[in-house]
Amino acid sequence: MKSSKRKHPRESKPDNLLEEPAAAYYTSPGNVGVSITLMGLKEDPVFKTVRNTADFIDRIRDGLPKKALDHLARIMGVSDAQIAGIIHTSDRTLRRYTPAQKLNAGQSERIIELARLYARGADVFDGLANFKTWMATPVDALGAKKPIEFLDTSMGIELLTDELGRIEQGIFA
Repeated sequence: MKSSKRKHPRESKPDNLLEEPAAAYYTSPGNVGVSITLMGLKEDPVFKTVRNTADFIDRIRDGLPKKALDHLARIMGVSDAQIAGIIHTSDRTLRRYTPAQKLNAGQSERIIELARLYARGADVFDGLANFKTWMATPVDALGAKKPIEFLDTSMGIELLTDELGRIEQGIFA
């Protein structure tokens, strides 16, 4: 007679456990290449492997070189004092950095947020020049403030990104 005992007892699984086959998820590049170009890092070997937001997070943790900030500030058309205010440091502190010196994670994150915003804006407005004009023009949907006034906070950048989405969809406030 066979034993009713199983060789491999089943594990008890909770009733609320959902099991499904493994799936591969693709994350949208979100203008990754354009963002990297706006920071002047297209030829940097470290950035050749960046394909999505998760890759950007790794670069944020490592810190971006100051030359990325300098390049982006030139593209944005802002002064050293303005970009210092946007990343919450002093102009004098920024001048002490060498081009290869790494910025901290908070500053690096803001630089990437700005690059992604400008990449998206250039896409929505069919060019960087048109987007920069919009950034310098008071917008009723933003309380008659200039979009550039919102760049010093992550929530401000998110607000502008949302506004770009509305513009792209033809929804005007």
